[in-house]
Amino acid sequence: MPIDNERVRVSVNGVIYERSVEPRLLLSDFLRHELGLTGTHVGCEHGVCGMCTILLDGRTARSCLAFAVQADGCQIRTVEGLGSVDSLHPIQDAFWEKHGLQCGYCTPAMLMAAVELMEANPNPSREEIRDAVGGILCRCTGYQTIVEAVALAVRRVQEVTK
Repeated sequence: MPIDNERVRVSVNGVIYERSVEPRLLLSDFLRHELGLTGTHVGCEHGVCGMCTILLDGRTARSCLAFAVQADGCQIRTVEGLGSVDSLHPIQDAFWEKHGLQCGYCTPAMLMAAVELMEANPNPSREEIRDAVGGILCRCTGYQTIVEAVALAVRRVQEVTK
């Protein structure tokens, strides 16, 4: 017996999308395959690695642990919504400057976790930065350059808002 599709309407990076999808379609697959937003990476597909981290209604979420139909009516932010090549988000610029990435596979998730932290806490401690990004596995950097990058972005945003 075929499964009936469900209608999903979401705002992704400020753009409204409406699609008919299978109820079992993962949110990560919806973003990547239905919307073409491949910045959301998929790693373990069990929520352990954190590669698929996005902002769902302003909070970090593992998109491989949610179905697209569960996001109906929600606002989603992915790494594609942060900045552009010509106008980087402060966190993207800081990651570039402080070498906060190596292979780059975890970078989109790290950026999204850092954005959530910076929006919730305009002056996080280094320990709070480590906690925010610590749930995302990185096999390349040892996290130090990531923490340095987030701290730099925090300082730059504080300077602009003074």
